[in-house]
Amino acid sequence: MTLSTSHQGRDTVFKILFQACATLFIMAFTLQSTRSLNDGRTIPALGFGVYQVEPGDKAVQAILWALEAGYRNIDTAACYANEESVGEAIRKRLVSSHFRASENYVMSSSLQSPPSPPPLAQYMNYGIFHSGIPREEIWVTTKLWDDSHGYTNAISAFEFSLEKLGLDYVDLYLIHSPYPGKKLRTESWKGLEELHRKGLVKSIGVSNYGIHHLKELLSICTIKPVVNQIEVTPYLTREDLVAFCNGQNIRVEAYSPLTMGQKLKDPTLVSIARKHGKQPAQILIRWSLQRGFIPLPKSVHKERIIANADVFGWEISAEDMDALTGLNEDFVTEWDPTTCS
Repeated sequence: MTLSTSHQGRDTVFKILFQACATLFIMAFTLQSTRSLNDGRTIPALGFGVYQVEPGDKAVQAILWALEAGYRNIDTAACYANEESVGEAIRKRLVSSHFRASENYVMSSSLQSPPSPPPLAQYMNYGIFHSGIPREEIWVTTKLWDDSHGYTNAISAFEFSLEKLGLDYVDLYLIHSPYPGKKLRTESWKGLEELHRKGLVKSIGVSNYGIHHLKELLSICTIKPVVNQIEVTPYLTREDLVAFCNGQNIRVEAYSPLTMGQKLKDPTLVSIARKHGKQPAQILIRWSLQRGFIPLPKSVHKERIIANADVFGWEISAEDMDALTGLNEDFVTEWDPTTCS
């Protein structure tokens, strides 16, 4: 065997091993996967947004379908006016941490055998479902709206949101936008830090912040924001803002990852979707995941909710990722507070 042949054989083995490792990595990244945050917590890699979802039965049903499909990251906001519906849906799917099947049923604390459990029907009356989800497995985000800024107002607004949700705590509370101005958003952040210290909020962050807003916040904060939730798609890549967030270990959440449907017929997107045997929406969500973002797709249709979660176990090639990223045209679907003063 020549030296050249030996090197070729070794290269072939390395290539096979690399491909095997890459395949294992792809298969290991699932709907149950999480992203790390700078406060030590982890957040589900894929979220479910409820922006413009009508409150009431429609919102409750959509969230129940999402939880049934495996989503564990629900994103709402005070201004969406559907926090009550979010809370209702989540409570319907929670495992109760304690129960009282009847007034005379008390678990014995003595060494004697405990009494026989009540009939299954009585468990059901108290929300004890074998298919229930532990509260700690569901990540709930809500946001402070622009009309409630300032230290005291922010705390009061959060308490109102928590009451509407009907939960003991919120996983992530965000300043929805920087629009109210430097003084008020700074005071609001101090309010969020206080909520965090009290344990009512597990993590805090911002939304729609530009680089100058983030620099301002980082110069005064005691607790660093864990995320910046922004609109980011192949048509609005925000390379500088994303790079700044990554450099500061601030995770990027991507709202409107489907461009509110406005780019789903783009020829390049459609071509890449056909190549992979996927829907254009799935390609957009997968692009976001492969960029390291946390996408927050939304739908009120069961089949689309399920399809939007079918973005694991496969990947977009590097060539197609480049083609998608090359579609950038700074396309904003609705508003762009990242540029405000």
